[in-house]
Amino acid sequence: MPKGLSRSIVVGAALIAAVALGACRDTGRDTGEDEGKLFEISGKIFVFNYRLARATYVVTLRPLKPMGDGQVAVASFQDPAGGAPLVVEQKVWPKLDKVTLESPALTCVVKNKPYAIAISIKGADGAVLQEIDTTLMSTEDQSILPDRPLVIDQLYTANPDLAGHPDGKLPGEPKPDCSKGT
Repeated sequence: MPKGLSRSIVVGAALIAAVALGACRDTGRDTGEDEGKLFEISGKIFVFNYRLARATYVVTLRPLKPMGDGQVAVASFQDPAGGAPLVVEQKVWPKLDKVTLESPALTCVVKNKPYAIAISIKGADGAVLQEIDTTLMSTEDQSILPDRPLVIDQLYTANPDLAGHPDGKLPGEPKPDCSKGT
C-alpha cells in the first residue's frame, strides 16, 4: 500500500471518531406517558463513516420495564434528500439491555437542520404500546464525506477508483440532487 494512502486511511479513521462523537445535537422529546413508558432514548447520532463514504441515523433505546416477547420497534426517519420517510423495523430482544435502530445510508444531510424521527413500539399483536417523537441535528454537512468509499472490502483494500485522490474527492463526480430536502 502506498505510504500516502495508508496515512490517508489513518487520518480518515481519526475523522470518523471525531465526527461520530460530535455530529449531533439532541432536540427532541419523548411523547410517551411518563408512567407507561416502556423505553427511553438513551442515544442518538448521525454517524458519518468516512471510510465507507456513508451517513446514517443511529438511535438507541433503553428499556424501562421488562420487555415482552414479540415486540418490535418501528422507526420512521425523515429522508434528508426529501421524499417518503425511511422506515426500519427492529425486533426487540427481551434479554438485551438496549435496542439499536439504524437507518439505511443517507444523502443530503445538512448541518444545523433538525430531522424528524418517529418511533413506535408495537406488541406481538401489532398494537402500538408507545410512541416517541424526536428530532436530530447534525453538526456537520455530509459534504465532509468522500465521493466514494476509501476501501472496497473487509480487508480494507484501497478503492482503485480513488487512485491519485487519497481524500476521496473526485473532480467532476456527480452529486446527489438535494433540492427536495431543503
